[in-house]
Amino acid sequence: MRAMAYETYGGTEVLTETRLPMPKVAPGEVLVRVKCAGVNPVDWKIMAGGLDGLMDVVFPVVPGWDVSGTVERVGIDVPECVEGDEVFAYARKDCVHGGTFAEFVSVPVRTLARKPAALDWAEAAAVPLAGLTAYQVLTRLGTGPADTVLIHGAAGGVGSFAVQIARSLGARVIGTASARNHDRVRAMGAEPVEYGDGLAGRVRALAPDGPTVVADFVGGVLGVTRDVLHDDGRHASIADPTVTGAGGEWMWVRPDRGDLTELGRLADTGQLTVPIARTFPLGELAAAFELSRGGHTAGKIVISL
Repeated sequence: MRAMAYETYGGTEVLTETRLPMPKVAPGEVLVRVKCAGVNPVDWKIMAGGLDGLMDVVFPVVPGWDVSGTVERVGIDVPECVEGDEVFAYARKDCVHGGTFAEFVSVPVRTLARKPAALDWAEAAAVPLAGLTAYQVLTRLGTGPADTVLIHGAAGGVGSFAVQIARSLGARVIGTASARNHDRVRAMGAEPVEYGDGLAGRVRALAPDGPTVVADFVGGVLGVTRDVLHDDGRHASIADPTVTGAGGEWMWVRPDRGDLTELGRLADTGQLTVPIARTFPLGELAAAFELSRGGHTAGKIVISL
């Protein structure tokens, strides 16, 4: 099968298009024929060695954890799927090796769900990692209709999902974003506030008693969070482990079939939309990584097969 892979840590220069054997399909897994694979910053950070102290890596590595596609083959003891099912998945495994930037990928059934009918292949592939991150942060913080939620990074890949999910949970949402993104944040249902000096004052002007939930998707904002948080508020970050010393939670996304199914339901009921910034063919994965590294896209980057 065609795949993009690397044999050693490095920048995009280590990526090559290659031919690899078809993945084995272990018990509890399915083989997915890849339609699209979503690009996330963690993909090129792993390639640079950024998670070497956290996860085992088996070279050659096919990067990528987000995927949409059809079930090609079903492994032993997988009653949840049949061949031909349209699925999407956060296909993270216990080690970094056989990822989604390939024609086929083996996927643990615990990581996948039925593809939402309302989303095309590219949109579905863009949801899992970022959407699950937002959903799990907000639900673990107990977000509900009585809450005012402050989202740091509301226009980003995770933050844009978080705005929509918090609104679906009935919360009022305030979102930090640069001025050029305020219209987009407002269209998603949040009240935008400008980054930078004076941010705490601008948040307090909108919520004098303070937000009851703060979700940090950018890092470096703990001081603002502590300044504005309601006395009985809850907060979490995916980017700053020091929140644990300030009464908050440091979170990292985990694969979850039930949570992914709920994200699909939100998409099918019109409560979750997925902006796509750009799609690339498989052979241009290096260019897609470079665009992701720039950090200025208004929407998700996707590889299309």
